[in-house]
Amino acid sequence: MNKIVTSGKTVEEAVKQGLAKLGTTEDKVAVNVLEQPSKGFLGLIGVKDAKVELTLLKETPSEPLQGSRSSHTVPAAALEDEVRDERNPYEEAASFVRDVGENMGLQVNVEIEHKKDNTVLNISGNDLGLLIGRRGQTLDALQYLANIIANRYSDSFVRIVLDAENFRERRRKTLEDLAVRLAGRVVRTRKELALEPMSPQERKVIHSKLQDHPEVKTYSKGEEPNRRVVIALKQSK
Repeated sequence: MNKIVTSGKTVEEAVKQGLAKLGTTEDKVAVNVLEQPSKGFLGLIGVKDAKVELTLLKETPSEPLQGSRSSHTVPAAALEDEVRDERNPYEEAASFVRDVGENMGLQVNVEIEHKKDNTVLNISGNDLGLLIGRRGQTLDALQYLANIIANRYSDSFVRIVLDAENFRERRRKTLEDLAVRLAGRVVRTRKELALEPMSPQERKVIHSKLQDHPEVKTYSKGEEPNRRVVIALKQSK
C-alpha cells in the first residue's frame, strides 16, 4: 500500500493517522489536502473533518545531482495555515449560512453584495421566516456568528450584514414609524416612555429618527440584552 486517505479534526491530525497506518514518517510522503476542516454551526452541526491523501515517495538510491534543489517536506500544520489563508472570508460566511439553512431543512441561496461600509449577504429561498425569527432575532444571531467566521479568515476587519427578503429595510421602516408614533404619545401625555429591549442596531434607528425632534429626546438605559430606548420630553428653556 503506497497511498492512503485519512480524516481528522485538523489536517495535522489526519496526516498523523495516515503516517501511523503507513508505518512511515512525514518526510517520506506527499500530502494532498482533499477537504478542509470546518467546525460547523456552533461547533455542533455541519461539522466537517479534514481529509488528506498520503502517497509514499519513491526511494532515490543515488545522491542528488550537484546544483539540484533538495526536496523538503512542508509540515502538516503549515499546510493547514496555507489552506486557511487561501479561504475567502465572505465565501466562508456564505457557506456557513447555507449550512445552517440546510440543517434547518431549508434550501437557501446566498448572494454576496459588497458595499462601501460593509458586505451584505442576501439570503433567498422558501420559508425564510425560520431564519429570520421573531423580530429578526435569529437573523441577528446568525449575523453575529457569520462575522466571527469571516474575520477568522481575514487579515483586516470585515463587517457583514445578513438580510433576507429585504427584512432589514422593512424592519427599519417599522421602527421609524414606531418612533414617530410613540414620540407623539409622549408629547400628549407629558410622560416619558420606555420601549422594549432592542439590539444596538435597532436602538440606533430610534435614536436617529428622533434626534432632530423639536419636543422629545432619547437615551438608552439598562444592560444588554435588556437595554432599551427611553423617549422623554426635552426640558423647557
